[in-house]
Amino acid sequence: MTVWHFIRHGPTHEKTFVGWRDVPADLSDVAQIARLSAHLPHDALLVSSDLIRASATADAIATPARVRLPHAPDLREFNFGVWDGMGFDAVSARDPALSRAYWETPGDVRAPQGESWNDGAARVSKAVDDLTAQHPEQRIIAVAHFGVILTQVQRALGVTAQEVLKHKIDNLSVTTLEYTGSDWSSKTINHLP
Repeated sequence: MTVWHFIRHGPTHEKTFVGWRDVPADLSDVAQIARLSAHLPHDALLVSSDLIRASATADAIATPARVRLPHAPDLREFNFGVWDGMGFDAVSARDPALSRAYWETPGDVRAPQGESWNDGAARVSKAVDDLTAQHPEQRIIAVAHFGVILTQVQRALGVTAQEVLKHKIDNLSVTTLEYTGSDWSSKTINHLP
């Protein structure tokens, strides 16, 4: 069995869409980071998205026993295209019907110059599948993003994108999913150590 421990990066305090824009995480809560690190397996592989908020969070929980893998660019957050850096009100004013459809009927609806839920889910699932194939029967800690984690929760639960978007994924939370070689399952979602 391969066990994935997905960690959402530290908070950015942004009040806008943050997709591929590279903004730092606030990692000043060292007590919370210490609890998170202590909760995770001691001898696991450690990978992160290449965006600084994820890679810096991975650095904060790195230990000598956790083997650091190269950054995985395909574990990036969804590409929000022109919406990246805009507030929800600005996005709604710019693209009222499209922005409503993007959240209410996720799937093939794309952000302008960005990607759809299905695009992002396919990208992330391929990256997770590739890493699983390269490191079978391992424990893998992956520091990633809200959307990334939800795509894998969707796969493990076998639910729609609309249903999975009801889940909360807090910063510095742990979502543990297991792959048996044929099936995905969820052990915990959004656990805050």
